[in-house]
Amino acid sequence: MTPQPNPQVGAAVKAADRAHVFHSWSAQELIDPLAVAGAEGSYFWDYEGNRYLDFTSGLVFTNIGYQHPKVVAAIQEQAATLSTFAPAFAIEARSEAARLIAERTPGDLDKIFFTNGGAEAVENATRMARLHTGRPKVLSAYRSYHGATAAAINLTGDPRRWPSDSGAAGVVHFWAPFLYRSPFHSDSERQEAERALQHLEDTIVFEGPGTIAAVILETIPGTAGIMTPPPGYLAGVREICDRYGIVFVLDEVMAGFGRTGKWFAADHYDVTPDLMTFAKGVNSGYVPLGGVAISAAIAETFARRPYPGGLTYSGHPLACAAAVATINVMEEEGVVDQAARIGETVLGPGLRELASRHPSVGEVRGTGVFWALELVRDRATREPLVPYNAAGEANAPMAAFGAAAKANGLWPFINMNRTHVVPPCNVTEAEAKEGLAALDVALTVADEHTV
Repeated sequence: MTPQPNPQVGAAVKAADRAHVFHSWSAQELIDPLAVAGAEGSYFWDYEGNRYLDFTSGLVFTNIGYQHPKVVAAIQEQAATLSTFAPAFAIEARSEAARLIAERTPGDLDKIFFTNGGAEAVENATRMARLHTGRPKVLSAYRSYHGATAAAINLTGDPRRWPSDSGAAGVVHFWAPFLYRSPFHSDSERQEAERALQHLEDTIVFEGPGTIAAVILETIPGTAGIMTPPPGYLAGVREICDRYGIVFVLDEVMAGFGRTGKWFAADHYDVTPDLMTFAKGVNSGYVPLGGVAISAAIAETFARRPYPGGLTYSGHPLACAAAVATINVMEEEGVVDQAARIGETVLGPGLRELASRHPSVGEVRGTGVFWALELVRDRATREPLVPYNAAGEANAPMAAFGAAAKANGLWPFINMNRTHVVPPCNVTEAEAKEGLAALDVALTVADEHTV
C-alpha cells in the first residue's frame, strides 16, 4: 500500500478529465479534481505519492473500505460465470442478495426491489406509496437529502433542490427535530420531540390527510447534518402515519448497513417503516446498487396488479454478487460491532475532547462511524462558521479548514458549516486516532475565525 509517484500518468489522467468529464454539482471551470492513483482499506493516494486517510468513505459508501479482497474476488467470479442478465429472470446472485438483505431489515420488510442507487430507490418508494394509497402528496423534512432524480430532488430539503424545484411535484416540506438549532424553541430532547410531532401532525391536518401518500425521513439525516432524532420521535411519526393511513418511508441510503453501529439505523429506535430505501453500504459501492425493502401490505397491493416501474439493470448480477460478498464479510469480520465499538470508545470520546479545546466546535453528534462537528463563529450565539449555503469568499473559513486537513493527510467530508466524520465501518482504532489528530490541527485553523 506504499504509493509510487508517477506524475506523468497523473498529468495525463487530469488532462483527459478536464477535457471530457462533466462533473456533478460543479461549475466546470472552477473545480480542480484530484487525480487518484489507487486505494486500499481506509486510504487512497494520488500520483504524486500523497496518501490520504479517507474520512468520507467515498460519499459515505465504502463501509468495508476500498478493495476488500473477498468482494473483489466475488465480482471477478461472477463476471466469469454470468456477467449480466435481464431483471425478469431468477438469478442466483440476485436471489441471494435479496435474501440476505431481507434477513436484516426490520419487521416484515421481506420483499426487495433493486435499483441502481439511492435516488432511484426513493423514486420507486414514493411511487409505490402513491399507488398503494391513491394519494398524491409526500411530506419530507427541510434538513434532508434524498437524491438528484426528479422526485428525489423535490423531496430533498437542502439548496440543491432549488434550481430543479418544479413547485408542483406533490411535495410538502416540514421541520424535523434538531435541538441544537430548534425551530420550535425547545430546551430539551423531550420537548423537541413533542413539538416536532405536533408540527408534523398540524401540517398533515392542514394539508388534508386524505391527500398524503407518505412521510419520508432519513432515519438519521446524513448530508444535512447527522442529527440523531430525539427519543420517541420516530415512534411518534409511526403512530401518526398509522392513524391517518399514511405510508411511512425511512431513507437508509447513507445510514444503513453498519454505519450507525447497527445493520440499520431504525434498529436503534425499534421502529419498522412500511418502505425502506437503501444503497451505498449494501456493497460498499463497488458496483452501483440500491433498492427498496417492502412491507407485506404494500407488496400485496402489487400481488395481482402490475407494478409500473423497472430498470434495465435492476439487480445486476455483478452488483448483487458484490452485495452478497459484502454482507458476508460484515458478518464474518464483525464489522457492524466494530463500527459501534469505534464510535463508543474512540470517535465519540475523541471528538468530544476536541470540542472541549476548540472554540470553533459548537456541537458533536452522532453514533457508530456516523458523526458531525457543527462549526461556529460564536459558541454563545451558535452563529455558524460560514453562512447557510455559503460560496466563494463567504466560505473561506471552511475552505481553510479543509485545506489544513488535507495538508495533514486527512480527506474530510465538509458540508456548509460542518465536517462529518464518516470513515469506513471497519476503520481501525489506530486509523481513527490518526484522523482525530489531523482534525485537531485543522480545527486550530477554524478557531482563527471565531470571536
